[in-house]
Amino acid sequence: MKPQCHALLVKAERAIHAAIRLKQDGDLDFAAGRAYYAMFYVAEALLFERGLTFRKHSGVHTAFGEHFAKSGAMDSRFHRHLLDAFDKRLQADYGFEAVLDVEDVDAMIAHAGEFLATARAFFERSK
Repeated sequence: MKPQCHALLVKAERAIHAAIRLKQDGDLDFAAGRAYYAMFYVAEALLFERGLTFRKHSGVHTAFGEHFAKSGAMDSRFHRHLLDAFDKRLQADYGFEAVLDVEDVDAMIAHAGEFLATARAFFERSK
């Protein structure tokens, strides 16, 4: 695994821990953002390992779908979780009223943790 990929996975893990702490403090919108970014960092790490980098979130989303979900390299549900989390993060960041509840954020954090664990296993198999 490239050092940059490892660094992104560590960053994803830190984002998950931050999301948990923010949720415990009742900051659901900020917790949702950290959970999304955890998934985003995981997707970036996987793409970077293949020499692919992007400047926009949409580029990462699309490339992950093409190179990992559609190809069957990873379960396509991780692509769906990434896209759903992005939409929820936008609602949380730019909405004026709370739209996320604890169950939404719990699911996002769980999806981020599962995505991270699956990516780590993917990298281990790729050695």
